[in-house]
Amino acid sequence: MSKQTDARLAVIVVSYNTCSLLRECLRTLLDALAREIGWLSAQIIVVDNASVDGSAAIVGREFPQVRLLAMEHNLGFTGGNNRALALLGLTGAKGSPAAQLAPDFVLLLNPDTRIESDAVAQMVRFLQHTPDAAICGAGLRYGDGRFQHGAFAFPGVAQVALDLLPLRRLPGGARLYESRLNGRYPRGQWDTGRPFAVDFVLGAALMARGELFRQIGVLDDGYFMYCEEMDFCLRAGEAGWRVFAVPAAQIVHLEGQSSRQVRWPAFTRLWRSRLRFYRLHRTHFAAGTQTIVRFIVGAAMSIGARRALARFARGLSDGSEAGAEIAARKAVLHSTQ
Repeated sequence: MSKQTDARLAVIVVSYNTCSLLRECLRTLLDALAREIGWLSAQIIVVDNASVDGSAAIVGREFPQVRLLAMEHNLGFTGGNNRALALLGLTGAKGSPAAQLAPDFVLLLNPDTRIESDAVAQMVRFLQHTPDAAICGAGLRYGDGRFQHGAFAFPGVAQVALDLLPLRRLPGGARLYESRLNGRYPRGQWDTGRPFAVDFVLGAALMARGELFRQIGVLDDGYFMYCEEMDFCLRAGEAGWRVFAVPAAQIVHLEGQSSRQVRWPAFTRLWRSRLRFYRLHRTHFAAGTQTIVRFIVGAAMSIGARRALARFARGLSDGSEAGAEIAARKAVLHSTQ
Protein backbone atom coordinates (compact mmCIF):
# COMPACT_ATOMS: atom_id res chain seq x y z
CA MET A 1 0.00 0.00 0.00
CA SER A 2 1.26 3.47 -0.75
CA LYS A 3 1.07 6.37 1.64
CA GLN A 4 -2.00 8.22 0.57
CA THR A 5 -3.68 11.00 2.52
CA ASP A 6 -2.66 12.59 5.78
CA ALA A 7 -4.26 11.09 8.86
CA ARG A 8 -4.77 11.90 12.51
CA LEU A 9 -4.24 8.99 14.88
CA ALA A 10 -4.74 8.55 18.60
CA VAL A 11 -3.19 5.63 20.45
CA ILE A 12 -4.66 4.61 23.82
CA VAL A 13 -2.68 2.39 26.17
CA VAL A 14 -4.42 1.24 29.36
CA SER A 15 -1.90 0.06 31.93
CA TYR A 16 -2.12 -1.74 35.25
CA ASN A 17 1.14 -2.59 37.04
CA THR A 18 3.09 -3.27 33.85
CA CYS A 19 5.87 -0.71 34.33
CA SER A 20 8.73 -2.35 32.41
CA LEU A 21 6.44 -3.61 29.65
CA LEU A 22 4.81 -0.19 29.30
CA ARG A 23 8.22 1.44 28.87
CA GLU A 24 9.13 -0.93 26.02
CA CYS A 25 5.70 -0.56 24.43
CA LEU A 26 5.97 3.23 24.37
CA ARG A 27 9.56 3.16 23.13
CA THR A 28 8.74 0.94 20.14
CA LEU A 29 5.53 2.85 19.45
CA LEU A 30 7.29 6.22 19.39
CA ASP A 31 10.05 4.83 17.17
CA ALA A 32 7.45 3.53 14.73
CA LEU A 33 5.52 6.80 14.66
CA ALA A 34 8.69 8.84 14.19
CA ARG A 35 9.22 7.09 10.84
CA GLU A 36 5.82 8.32 9.63
CA ILE A 37 6.24 12.03 10.35
CA GLY A 38 4.95 14.06 7.44
CA TRP A 39 1.70 12.27 6.82
CA LEU A 40 0.62 10.67 10.12
CA SER A 41 0.10 12.96 13.10
CA ALA A 42 -0.35 10.99 16.30
CA GLN A 43 -1.08 11.53 19.94
CA ILE A 44 -0.61 8.93 22.64
CA ILE A 45 -2.67 8.66 25.80
CA VAL A 46 -1.70 6.34 28.65
CA VAL A 47 -4.46 5.58 31.14
CA ASP A 48 -2.85 4.24 34.29
CA ASN A 49 -5.37 2.27 36.33
CA ALA A 50 -4.06 3.09 39.82
CA SER A 51 -0.85 1.07 39.41
CA VAL A 52 1.43 0.74 42.43
CA ASP A 53 4.60 -0.18 40.50
CA GLY A 54 5.59 3.32 39.36
CA SER A 55 4.03 3.05 35.91
CA ALA A 56 2.56 6.56 36.01
CA ALA A 57 5.85 8.02 37.22
CA ILE A 58 7.89 6.57 34.36
CA VAL A 59 5.44 7.93 31.80
CA GLY A 60 5.72 11.42 33.23
CA ARG A 61 9.50 11.23 33.62
CA GLU A 62 10.60 9.38 30.49
CA PHE A 63 7.86 10.13 27.95
CA PRO A 64 6.85 13.79 28.29
CA GLN A 65 5.27 13.72 24.81
CA VAL A 66 2.70 11.18 26.05
CA ARG A 67 -0.49 12.37 27.74
CA LEU A 68 -1.00 10.63 31.07
CA LEU A 69 -4.35 10.02 32.76
CA ALA A 70 -3.56 8.67 36.22
CA MET A 71 -6.69 7.12 37.70
CA GLU A 72 -7.31 6.89 41.45
CA HIS A 73 -9.15 3.59 40.99
CA ASN A 74 -8.84 0.69 38.56
CA LEU A 75 -11.43 1.32 35.83
CA GLY A 76 -10.58 -1.87 33.97
CA PHE A 77 -9.58 -2.12 30.33
CA THR A 78 -12.97 -0.93 29.10
CA GLY A 79 -13.41 1.95 31.51
CA GLY A 80 -9.85 3.17 30.95
CA ASN A 81 -10.26 3.23 27.18
CA ASN A 82 -13.63 4.96 27.43
CA ARG A 83 -12.15 7.68 29.63
CA ALA A 84 -9.58 8.43 26.92
CA LEU A 85 -12.17 8.23 24.11
CA ALA A 86 -14.28 10.86 25.87
CA LEU A 87 -11.21 13.07 26.12
CA LEU A 88 -10.66 12.71 22.37
CA GLY A 89 -14.12 14.06 21.54
CA LEU A 90 -15.43 10.72 20.28
CA THR A 91 -18.46 10.54 22.53
CA GLY A 92 -20.18 13.77 21.55
CA ALA A 93 -22.21 14.94 18.59
CA LYS A 94 -20.51 14.80 15.19
CA GLY A 95 -20.60 18.54 14.63
CA SER A 96 -19.45 19.63 18.09
CA PRO A 97 -16.16 21.58 18.45
CA ALA A 98 -14.55 18.62 20.25
CA ALA A 99 -15.64 16.20 17.52
CA GLN A 100 -14.08 18.38 14.82
CA LEU A 101 -10.68 17.87 16.47
CA ALA A 102 -11.17 14.15 17.02
CA PRO A 103 -8.77 11.69 15.39
CA ASP A 104 -9.53 9.89 12.15
CA PHE A 105 -8.37 6.59 13.66
CA VAL A 106 -7.89 5.20 17.15
CA LEU A 107 -5.55 2.36 18.09
CA LEU A 108 -6.34 0.52 21.32
CA LEU A 109 -3.00 -0.99 22.32
CA ASN A 110 -2.03 -3.22 25.23
CA PRO A 111 1.05 -2.28 27.27
CA ASP A 112 2.40 -5.82 26.80
CA THR A 113 2.98 -5.21 23.08
CA ARG A 114 5.98 -4.21 21.00
CA ILE A 115 5.49 -2.52 17.63
CA GLU A 116 7.40 -4.01 14.73
CA SER A 117 8.53 -1.76 11.86
CA ASP A 118 5.59 0.04 10.17
CA ALA A 119 2.77 -2.00 11.72
CA VAL A 120 0.77 1.03 12.85
CA ALA A 121 1.14 2.79 9.51
CA GLN A 122 0.02 -0.34 7.66
CA MET A 123 -3.15 -0.49 9.71
CA VAL A 124 -3.92 3.18 9.08
CA ARG A 125 -3.31 2.85 5.35
CA PHE A 126 -5.48 -0.26 5.18
CA LEU A 127 -8.45 1.59 6.68
CA GLN A 128 -7.81 4.55 4.38
CA HIS A 129 -7.95 2.24 1.34
CA THR A 130 -10.89 0.10 2.51
CA PRO A 131 -13.96 2.33 2.89
CA ASP A 132 -16.29 -0.44 4.15
CA ALA A 133 -13.86 -1.48 6.92
CA ALA A 134 -14.25 0.19 10.32
CA ILE A 135 -11.92 -2.00 12.39
CA CYS A 136 -8.70 -3.87 11.75
CA GLY A 137 -6.30 -5.89 13.87
CA ALA A 138 -2.63 -6.80 13.60
CA GLY A 139 -0.68 -9.96 12.95
CA LEU A 140 0.41 -10.98 16.45
CA ARG A 141 3.40 -13.01 17.63
CA TYR A 142 4.47 -14.21 21.06
CA GLY A 143 7.70 -12.92 22.55
CA ASP A 144 9.64 -15.94 21.25
CA GLY A 145 8.46 -15.32 17.70
CA ARG A 146 5.72 -17.97 17.58
CA PHE A 147 2.52 -17.23 15.72
CA GLN A 148 -0.41 -15.98 17.80
CA HIS A 149 -4.01 -15.84 16.64
CA GLY A 150 -5.05 -12.20 16.56
CA ALA A 151 -8.59 -12.60 15.20
CA PHE A 152 -11.40 -15.07 15.72
CA ALA A 153 -14.88 -16.08 14.68
CA PHE A 154 -17.59 -15.33 17.22
CA PRO A 155 -17.59 -18.21 19.75
CA GLY A 156 -20.32 -20.81 19.53
CA VAL A 157 -21.11 -23.74 21.78
CA ALA A 158 -18.18 -25.79 20.47
CA GLN A 159 -15.65 -23.13 21.43
CA VAL A 160 -17.00 -22.92 24.98
CA ALA A 161 -16.76 -26.71 25.29
CA LEU A 162 -13.19 -26.71 23.97
CA ASP A 163 -12.24 -24.01 26.46
CA LEU A 164 -13.68 -25.81 29.48
CA LEU A 165 -13.56 -29.55 28.80
CA PRO A 166 -10.37 -31.70 28.55
CA LEU A 167 -10.97 -32.48 24.88
CA ARG A 168 -7.35 -31.84 23.92
CA ARG A 169 -6.50 -35.28 25.34
CA LEU A 170 -8.75 -37.03 22.83
CA PRO A 171 -7.33 -38.37 19.53
CA GLY A 172 -7.11 -35.41 17.18
CA GLY A 173 -7.97 -33.06 20.02
CA ALA A 174 -5.04 -30.74 19.37
CA ARG A 175 -6.24 -30.19 15.80
CA LEU A 176 -9.67 -29.21 17.09
CA TYR A 177 -8.13 -26.33 19.02
CA GLU A 178 -6.60 -24.92 15.82
CA SER A 179 -9.77 -25.37 13.75
CA ARG A 180 -12.63 -23.09 12.78
CA LEU A 181 -14.70 -25.07 15.29
CA ASN A 182 -12.65 -23.24 17.93
CA GLY A 183 -12.99 -19.90 16.18
CA ARG A 184 -9.55 -19.98 14.53
CA TYR A 185 -8.89 -18.81 10.99
CA PRO A 186 -6.57 -21.06 8.93
CA ARG A 187 -2.84 -20.36 9.21
CA GLY A 188 -2.76 -20.24 5.43
CA GLN A 189 -4.80 -17.02 5.48
CA TRP A 190 -2.36 -15.43 7.91
CA ASP A 191 0.67 -16.65 6.00
CA THR A 192 -0.33 -14.91 2.77
CA GLY A 193 0.22 -11.55 4.47
CA ARG A 194 -2.93 -10.22 2.81
CA PRO A 195 -5.81 -8.69 4.81
CA PHE A 196 -8.90 -10.86 5.25
CA ALA A 197 -12.34 -10.36 6.79
CA VAL A 198 -12.96 -11.72 10.31
CA ASP A 199 -15.64 -11.61 12.98
CA PHE A 200 -13.52 -9.83 15.58
CA VAL A 201 -9.93 -8.92 16.39
CA LEU A 202 -8.20 -8.95 19.75
CA GLY A 203 -8.31 -5.75 21.76
CA ALA A 204 -4.54 -6.02 22.28
CA ALA A 205 -4.09 -4.12 19.00
CA LEU A 206 -7.41 -2.93 17.62
CA MET A 207 -7.65 0.06 15.29
CA ALA A 208 -11.00 1.67 14.53
CA ARG A 209 -12.28 4.65 12.62
CA GLY A 210 -13.04 7.62 14.83
CA GLU A 211 -16.47 7.97 13.26
CA LEU A 212 -17.37 4.43 14.35
CA PHE A 213 -17.40 5.43 18.02
CA ARG A 214 -19.80 8.27 17.31
CA GLN A 215 -22.03 5.92 15.31
CA ILE A 216 -22.28 2.86 17.59
CA GLY A 217 -20.92 4.22 20.89
CA VAL A 218 -17.79 3.42 22.86
CA LEU A 219 -16.87 0.11 24.48
CA ASP A 220 -19.57 -1.39 26.69
CA ASP A 221 -18.70 -0.52 30.31
CA GLY A 222 -20.56 -3.63 31.42
CA TYR A 223 -17.39 -5.55 30.55
CA PHE A 224 -14.68 -4.65 33.05
CA MET A 225 -12.27 -6.64 30.90
CA TYR A 226 -12.64 -9.47 28.36
CA CYS A 227 -15.18 -9.71 25.52
CA GLU A 228 -15.46 -5.96 25.03
CA GLU A 229 -13.75 -6.26 21.63
CA MET A 230 -16.13 -9.06 20.59
CA ASP A 231 -19.08 -6.91 21.55
CA PHE A 232 -17.66 -3.84 19.79
CA CYS A 233 -16.87 -5.71 16.55
CA LEU A 234 -20.29 -7.37 16.53
CA ARG A 235 -21.99 -4.00 16.93
CA ALA A 236 -19.85 -2.61 14.09
CA GLY A 237 -20.98 -5.49 11.87
CA GLU A 238 -24.62 -4.90 12.76
CA ALA A 239 -24.14 -1.26 11.70
CA GLY A 240 -22.98 -2.40 8.25
CA TRP A 241 -19.19 -2.22 8.70
CA ARG A 242 -16.59 -4.94 8.12
CA VAL A 243 -13.73 -6.08 10.35
CA PHE A 244 -10.37 -7.26 8.99
CA ALA A 245 -7.12 -8.81 10.12
CA VAL A 246 -3.96 -7.25 8.63
CA PRO A 247 -1.31 -9.98 8.98
CA ALA A 248 1.55 -7.88 7.59
CA ALA A 249 1.17 -5.40 10.48
CA GLN A 250 3.38 -7.32 12.88
CA ILE A 251 3.13 -6.70 16.64
CA VAL A 252 4.61 -8.75 19.47
CA HIS A 253 2.03 -9.50 22.17
CA LEU A 254 3.25 -11.02 25.42
CA GLU A 255 -0.37 -11.70 26.47
CA GLY A 256 -2.07 -11.66 29.84
CA GLN A 257 0.53 -9.69 31.79
CA SER A 258 -2.00 -7.71 33.84
CA SER A 259 -4.51 -10.52 34.37
CA ARG A 260 -1.84 -12.93 35.65
CA GLN A 261 -1.42 -10.69 38.67
CA VAL A 262 -4.99 -11.49 39.72
CA ARG A 263 -5.48 -14.99 38.33
CA TRP A 264 -8.77 -16.06 39.88
CA PRO A 265 -10.50 -12.67 39.86
CA ALA A 266 -9.54 -12.49 36.17
CA PHE A 267 -11.00 -15.98 35.63
CA THR A 268 -14.30 -14.85 37.16
CA ARG A 269 -14.38 -11.72 35.01
CA LEU A 270 -13.61 -13.72 31.87
CA TRP A 271 -16.52 -16.13 32.23
CA ARG A 272 -18.96 -13.53 33.53
CA SER A 273 -18.10 -11.43 30.49
CA ARG A 274 -18.62 -14.36 28.15
CA LEU A 275 -21.99 -15.17 29.70
CA ARG A 276 -22.97 -11.52 29.42
CA PHE A 277 -21.95 -11.48 25.75
CA TYR A 278 -24.23 -14.43 24.96
CA ARG A 279 -27.07 -12.89 26.95
CA LEU A 280 -26.86 -9.49 25.22
CA HIS A 281 -26.46 -10.95 21.74
CA ARG A 282 -28.57 -14.09 21.97
CA THR A 283 -30.40 -13.22 18.75
CA HIS A 284 -27.09 -13.39 16.88
CA PHE A 285 -26.70 -17.10 17.69
CA ALA A 286 -28.78 -20.18 16.96
CA ALA A 287 -31.82 -20.75 19.16
CA GLY A 288 -30.92 -22.41 22.43
CA THR A 289 -27.24 -21.41 22.33
CA GLN A 290 -27.43 -19.34 25.50
CA THR A 291 -29.12 -22.17 27.41
CA ILE A 292 -26.54 -24.75 26.27
CA VAL A 293 -23.63 -22.41 27.06
CA ARG A 294 -24.96 -21.73 30.54
CA PHE A 295 -25.30 -25.48 31.15
CA ILE A 296 -21.74 -26.25 29.97
CA VAL A 297 -20.23 -23.39 31.96
CA GLY A 298 -22.22 -24.27 35.08
CA ALA A 299 -21.26 -27.95 34.91
CA ALA A 300 -17.59 -27.12 34.33
CA MET A 301 -17.55 -24.71 37.29
CA SER A 302 -19.15 -27.27 39.62
CA ILE A 303 -16.73 -30.01 38.58
CA GLY A 304 -13.76 -27.66 38.83
CA ALA A 305 -14.71 -26.54 42.34
CA ARG A 306 -15.03 -30.15 43.52
CA ARG A 307 -11.66 -31.02 42.04
CA ALA A 308 -10.04 -28.00 43.72
CA LEU A 309 -11.45 -29.13 47.05
CA ALA A 310 -10.18 -32.68 46.45
CA ARG A 311 -6.66 -31.42 45.63
CA PHE A 312 -6.64 -29.47 48.87
CA ALA A 313 -7.84 -32.50 50.83
CA ARG A 314 -4.95 -34.55 49.40
CA GLY A 315 -2.44 -31.85 50.30
CA LEU A 316 -1.76 -30.94 46.66
CA SER A 317 -2.63 -27.26 47.12
CA ASP A 318 -2.71 -24.84 50.02
CA GLY A 319 -5.84 -23.39 51.53
CA SER A 320 -5.52 -19.92 50.04
CA GLU A 321 -5.10 -21.18 46.47
CA ALA A 322 -7.93 -23.70 46.80
CA GLY A 323 -10.18 -21.13 48.43
CA ALA A 324 -9.51 -18.56 45.70
CA GLU A 325 -10.26 -21.07 42.94
CA ILE A 326 -13.43 -22.39 44.58
CA ALA A 327 -14.71 -18.87 45.22
CA ALA A 328 -14.03 -17.87 41.61
CA ARG A 329 -15.77 -20.91 40.18
CA LYS A 330 -18.78 -20.48 42.49
CA ALA A 331 -19.08 -16.83 41.42
CA VAL A 332 -19.22 -17.87 37.76
CA LEU A 333 -21.67 -20.67 38.61
CA HIS A 334 -23.95 -18.13 40.27
CA SER A 335 -23.92 -16.11 37.02
CA THR A 336 -25.29 -19.11 35.10
CA GLN A 337 -28.37 -19.43 37.32
